[in-house]
Amino acid sequence: MDYELRIIAGCPNSAPALDLFRQALAAENAAGHVRVLQLDTEEQATALHFHGSPSFIADGQDLFPSPASPALTCRVYKSPAGLAGLPSQEDLQAALRSRS
Repeated sequence: MDYELRIIAGCPNSAPALDLFRQALAAENAAGHVRVLQLDTEEQATALHFHGSPSFIADGQDLFPSPASPALTCRVYKSPAGLAGLPSQEDLQAALRSRS
């Protein structure tokens, strides 16, 4: 499976998201390298159905599908404590399992 972390420049959650993605993959015994792709234009966002930074992608599919319009923006995830800049590791692992 191919994994990609899609981000925008200046996203404060980029580095923590990459660490989280790697930890979740390791916890799920999922082999693969995480490619980091920085999006810089609205055209890229539209073409890749990008719903904000950071976005976790497996085999070209967003692990957290969103009905929002594509945009170069920060992304928020639901958590037990409210909205957060990253999903929980448990939610990310569950999303990975659903794709395998």
